[in-house]
Amino acid sequence: MKRFFLLLILVFNVYLFQAQDSKYPFQNPSLPVEERVEDLISRLTLSEKVQMMKHQSPAIERLGVPAYDWWNEALHGVARTQEKMTVFPQAIGLAATFDVEGLQKTADMISSEGRALFNEDIKTNKTGSRYRGLTYWTPNVNIFRDPRWGRGQETYGEDPYLTSQMGMAMVRGLEGNDPKYLKSVACAKHYAVHSGPEHNRHSFNAQVDAYDLWDTYLPAFQALVTEANVHGVMCAYNRLDGQPCCGHNELLHDILRNQWGFKGYVTSDCWALRDFAHNHKTHANDIEAVSDAVLKGTDLECGDLYQLLEQGVNQGIISERSINVSLKRLLTILFKIGLFDPESDHPYMSINRTVIECPEHKQQAYEMACKSMVLLENKNHILPLNPNKLKRIAVIGPNANNEQTLLGNYNGVPSEIITPVESLKKRLAGKAEIDYMQGVDFVRPLKEAPSFQEVASRAKKADVILFVSGINANYEGEGSDVGADGYVGFASGDRTTLQLPPVQIELMKELKKTGRPLILVNMSGSVMSFDWEGRNADAILQCWYGGQSAGDAIIDILFGEYNPSGRMPLTTYMNDEDLPPFEDYSMQNRTYRYFKGDVRYPFGYGLSYTTFSFSECSVDTTLSTGKKILYRVNVTNTGKRAGDEVVQLYVSHQANKNKRQPICALKGFKRVSLQPGETKEVMFELSPKELALVNQQGELLQQAGHVDVYIGGGQPYKSEGVFYPLTVTGDVYKVY
Repeated sequence: MKRFFLLLILVFNVYLFQAQDSKYPFQNPSLPVEERVEDLISRLTLSEKVQMMKHQSPAIERLGVPAYDWWNEALHGVARTQEKMTVFPQAIGLAATFDVEGLQKTADMISSEGRALFNEDIKTNKTGSRYRGLTYWTPNVNIFRDPRWGRGQETYGEDPYLTSQMGMAMVRGLEGNDPKYLKSVACAKHYAVHSGPEHNRHSFNAQVDAYDLWDTYLPAFQALVTEANVHGVMCAYNRLDGQPCCGHNELLHDILRNQWGFKGYVTSDCWALRDFAHNHKTHANDIEAVSDAVLKGTDLECGDLYQLLEQGVNQGIISERSINVSLKRLLTILFKIGLFDPESDHPYMSINRTVIECPEHKQQAYEMACKSMVLLENKNHILPLNPNKLKRIAVIGPNANNEQTLLGNYNGVPSEIITPVESLKKRLAGKAEIDYMQGVDFVRPLKEAPSFQEVASRAKKADVILFVSGINANYEGEGSDVGADGYVGFASGDRTTLQLPPVQIELMKELKKTGRPLILVNMSGSVMSFDWEGRNADAILQCWYGGQSAGDAIIDILFGEYNPSGRMPLTTYMNDEDLPPFEDYSMQNRTYRYFKGDVRYPFGYGLSYTTFSFSECSVDTTLSTGKKILYRVNVTNTGKRAGDEVVQLYVSHQANKNKRQPICALKGFKRVSLQPGETKEVMFELSPKELALVNQQGELLQQAGHVDVYIGGGQPYKSEGVFYPLTVTGDVYKVY
């Protein structure tokens, strides 16, 4: 009892000290966040309030409120800061890992590096600098519905389930698990129905019906809000069915706040609110535009118009009470990251810059790069190469020694970037000659360089030719960022063709004539059609934009130090004619779930240096609606090398003949490491949500009928695996 009273006295004294040290109640960390927020709002003028609703929130010196800039990015590492930071593979490459645990670990490392910078700024009273805050506008969970979209590299691919799982992993890694404080703040973007084209995004009106909206475009956002508890959402530039997304009552009020119960903050995309009056022409002027945006639910503006909210209040368009609603959400975030609290109270304030580019983070960047790369072709098992049998290697191509390409877009800059050429020279020094020739630029021949015939003649002296092809973020990316517009095949950051630039294929054709093995290593943020390459290259390795350690990862895969295990997060179509018009947002004949033609490399596809087999386990064959079911399968490594298999579960309702439904849909996946001859049992639990279908009104319903459940190394009929027929009985069960 005596110890209890001593503890009580200690707690009281701490509280008393903090209260005495606080000039205002909002500065007292012992008070509830809600009470602190209300106190601070009560002390602000209207002018101060609206200024704090802009991404560059100024200091309120009379109250001791520090400045804060909300704009920061952490797509695959802390981005755009002047500091040297660890750079992991681009998001589309992270998706190709199909590794939820690995991505969450990566996100946790990213937030640690960002925390280190922010903590320094707090201690030195220098908060307010761009790209130093903890509100990351990450992840991008838009669906990569069309492979021509330049910003698709920022996403987790074409599938809503994969996007949801990877997006939730990113959120959990960034935000941490402390009950009071956020390690950093994630933001699901761009809400919603936003995936190109780039050139008209400020005026584009996306049109979708209820089925596609709820079957394809909203599930990832819903998962991040309702399951991962993401604290931020960014609304998109475009209109949806006539209303700007940042002023869309159904999206922001009805769905996000009311149906999903979102409690966090909503930010506009940068300068999106200027589009209301000037590009979308939906509002008479900027004052009405910003007032409507706040009333519809956009709390923060990335831009320069929210100061006009003061005039909106004075004109009676919006009330100060509505301003307070949005400001409360914003201040709650700032209190949760610890902006107003002493170091001793904060579990994340001890993180310092020793974590930045530490060995553990560099190793994770390398491992995720290895896991991301997809082996598409391996004719006659030419890979892995035996370095003991190679005396001369010709390394050619625009990305063979291009450091910038490895970083993708929305990137940081590390202290060291390892290209394939550098990695080869490092490991084969004194053992083999590395004959590097760039040979060609991305879209045109090099000036004052050897002809293609001369390059091929020199390459013929080598034992093997590595052609490192592709493009980079100068050619595909956000329309306002790309710096190499105007070339054939590209338009405002998007691509107009799935083919590699013709000049690269032309050089490869000359190299093919040498008779030497031709291994294609491709870097891009999307798929290439690989028509000629798929028929003529001896091997193809898709490497995305692999981050700072991509060179080592590529060479380790080529020489068998790492067994390739990446899987395609996108469908590789045969040619451009397979694609519907870019601006058509209907999912009909798009992605593996709805495309009915032949494809070159299917979603979920990827080769290995070993082989795997699947054998069925005993499972239930009937299920009542509204119930869960457990599936098991045995996976065996039947080859001679250790390797990872990505076990994939797909559900198909084709026997039910519904009007609109996917051909099949991914509903589970697990990465499994197996030694030669080893068998592991893999289990999946399917809830009514995974076994339900969206109807024409956008409702997710589980109904009686026949369902095929397939578990294997890829899609049904395109990989080895097992089918589990399931009969569902009972009344209609409404998931939502």
